[in-house]
Amino acid sequence: MNFVYIVKCSDNTLYTGYTTELKRRIKEHNNGQGAKYTRGRTPVELVYYEKKESKSLAMKREYEIKQLNRKEKIELIENKKREN
Repeated sequence: MNFVYIVKCSDNTLYTGYTTELKRRIKEHNNGQGAKYTRGRTPVELVYYEKKESKSLAMKREYEIKQLNRKEKIELIENKKREN
């Protein structure tokens, strides 16, 4: 499975990424092994994710989310919480 995810960093910024193993990737971020952006902003908290059938679809969705502004990303996160 392929995942697109958003984590909230300790400085309250949002980081969007892609992975095939969500739990492992979050752990990597929190151990300082994740993306350069998150290394100085730990701990991170998973606030959003989507499952995608292929890497291609996940990477396209990651790009779409990265084009959103902060307000739009927060709306995306809040809408997902309401669904669950």
